[in-house]
Amino acid sequence: MAAADPRLILRDEELDAGLEMMLLAEAALWATVDSGLDTEEGLGLGRSHWRAAFLLKRRPGVGVQELAHLTSLSKQAASRILADLEAKGLAEKVAGDLDGRRRAATLTAAGAAFEEHISERLRALLARSYRGGGLDGVAGARRILSALAGGRMKSGGA
Repeated sequence: MAAADPRLILRDEELDAGLEMMLLAEAALWATVDSGLDTEEGLGLGRSHWRAAFLLKRRPGVGVQELAHLTSLSKQAASRILADLEAKGLAEKVAGDLDGRRRAATLTAAGAAFEEHISERLRALLARSYRGGGLDGVAGARRILSALAGGRMKSGGA
């Protein structure tokens, strides 16, 4: 990791402007997810269900404890989300190879289709945003988001 540039002095106003942009960007992302969920008639699933499905796509075999860590949900909430996905036929849990008590979750074909339906909307939004930021902007945005994600990025995935 590169050393911090000593010329970079961030004042409260600049940091507040960054926080405002992040909050507004988050609202745009969740509005896009909500729009996709609205078209998934009859499933009755919410943002946490899509988020879990997305993480299962990126990190197959994730368990309840890791899902709770990645999403900042309680273990009980993460367990409930996975149980909901399993009940709808979107995910399945199998006993772990090393520890039969650990139940690794993966998406079913229907779960992958559910995840893809919503993620394709988000990828289009992100692609438009990246194009607006230019080549240098994409790399910079990824570095900033990775730093914000902290240890969650190190716990697996691509």
